[in-house]
Amino acid sequence: MIPSSFIHDLLGRVDIVNVIDRHVPLKKAGANYNACCPFHNEKTPSFTVSPTKQFFHCFGCGAHGSPINFLMEYSGMNFVEAVTDLATSVGMQVPVQSMERNRSANLESGLSPIDGEYLEESTTASRQNLDEVMREATQFYREQLKQSEKAVAYLKKRGLSGETAAHFAIGYAPGGWQNLEAVFSGYKSEGSESPLIQAGLVIVTDDGKQYDRFRDRVMFPILGHKGKIIGFGGRVLEQGEPKYLNSPETPIFAKGHELYNLFSARRAIRDAGCVIVVEGYMDVVALYQHGVEYAVAALGTATTAFQIQKLLRQTDEVIFCFDGDVAGNKAAWRAMENSLPYLVDGKNLSFLFLPEGEDPDSYINQFGKEVFEELIKQAIPLSVFLFNGLLKEVDLQASEGRAKLVRDAKPLLKQVTAPVMALMLLKRLAELSGISQNELEDLLQIKPVSSKKSREKAARPRPVSPYHWLIQILLYQPVYINKLDRGLLAVSGELYEELEVLRALVEFLDVHPQVINGTSASSSSIVTYFRDNPYRELLEKIESETLDWDDTIDLEAEFSGALERLQEVQRKKRMTELHNKPLSQLTEREKQELKALAMS
Repeated sequence: MIPSSFIHDLLGRVDIVNVIDRHVPLKKAGANYNACCPFHNEKTPSFTVSPTKQFFHCFGCGAHGSPINFLMEYSGMNFVEAVTDLATSVGMQVPVQSMERNRSANLESGLSPIDGEYLEESTTASRQNLDEVMREATQFYREQLKQSEKAVAYLKKRGLSGETAAHFAIGYAPGGWQNLEAVFSGYKSEGSESPLIQAGLVIVTDDGKQYDRFRDRVMFPILGHKGKIIGFGGRVLEQGEPKYLNSPETPIFAKGHELYNLFSARRAIRDAGCVIVVEGYMDVVALYQHGVEYAVAALGTATTAFQIQKLLRQTDEVIFCFDGDVAGNKAAWRAMENSLPYLVDGKNLSFLFLPEGEDPDSYINQFGKEVFEELIKQAIPLSVFLFNGLLKEVDLQASEGRAKLVRDAKPLLKQVTAPVMALMLLKRLAELSGISQNELEDLLQIKPVSSKKSREKAARPRPVSPYHWLIQILLYQPVYINKLDRGLLAVSGELYEELEVLRALVEFLDVHPQVINGTSASSSSIVTYFRDNPYRELLEKIESETLDWDDTIDLEAEFSGALERLQEVQRKKRMTELHNKPLSQLTEREKQELKALAMS
């Protein structure tokens, strides 16, 4: 057992650049170093090493970590071997603690007994229960599919092979109201705390009766970023509403944050250099069966900002594929709007519309992989799609039409922070409207970075949630924990994993002041201490977003902005709670609170 204090001291002495450069030659790239990733095949370097924060990150495969993680992954060492190797290289001797003494000390400080990593044990145990429930439910649905001639016939009619159905762990939820009772005996007696209810598999009525959410539906398990089953999508076999029924929001599932098949398609996405985003589960399955394995699907809603950020972390090219009808065009426009704040120069977003009456499932079944992939090459770039949509509503021959074009384009262009893209969109608007670029900059109050202003720093896109934003700041500069109002985290009913991660991070920093005392120039990656923690992967992704941060970033402004955003989110949430209560049931204190919230 190695105490965490020793790990902290060790990481403060070793230099990750020297450690990695001994195995993988690094080249200076601005404030960081890069190389072709040693953990996957690539021609263009995406493996970045930060000498200031002492961590590495590959934007291609997602590999991330400290010098310890690098030696474990690259040299095949276990944790103790990697620590010992690093300690020897800087003349340190690894201390030995008795297991019992180490376990006692770690439990008192909030650390797990293993290697000194932090664990939020109650949350972990709860998640493990839900994980087990989802695994058993998936197995039940798969067994039911084998026994249902009707469901098997439906899948065969849709052209699915048994191998494809097995790959996606497709199952069937039989008709009836309480089929899961046979699988999870005793779940009724557990009441509202039942894992089945928490997992969204069972619904409880106002009078306490319980029944299965999914009935007579083909079931598609949804995997989270760790490959665990976090939810389901159920499709009716014939006619019925809703056509697709998804799991509700649960402690392990937030629909707007996830993408169907993203976990399984990661390698195919890297190999293809792009990802196709379709609308339905069956579209993804049919494309896979025909060899197009780099497709994912939004979960029955418009593509959200969270999902777009996930996709852009996986690849440089995102292709949205929609039906060529009114609904498809509307969904594409919403995806485009949600993408604008997260555009990055060098990353491409485009839109593919299939012939009317076709969807990816029907199209690839009819024409095959080669024709479909040729069609992908005809996808419309986001910049073209944006102006095509705006031009549908205006008459450029009239001054009024050109004025309307500028007015409609303003809120869209103001969201774009990618400097080159912003400049190109502004130039295109100038061509169409007949107004000079300088005049447009004044009218729209947009000042994109140009060749004359190349030294100006472009505005950084803000994270979607304030929790994410605060995690970024604390990982980059832990000392801001001293300015954080803990009361802002004491909210109930929040489903965001990022809130749980922020709480875990705050609790860890509270019991490890030695970590807080470091500066961004000398402190090691905090994520090192979360090696076996369920939140490690999300922390790694968020930490990787700070790779290009430097001394020019205004951390005070970032921190203040994050707190203001959090306060606003909680204000709106509380107002919604009060508005949802009948006026007659509001106490005088609640009425006064509602009035104060409305005025703030």
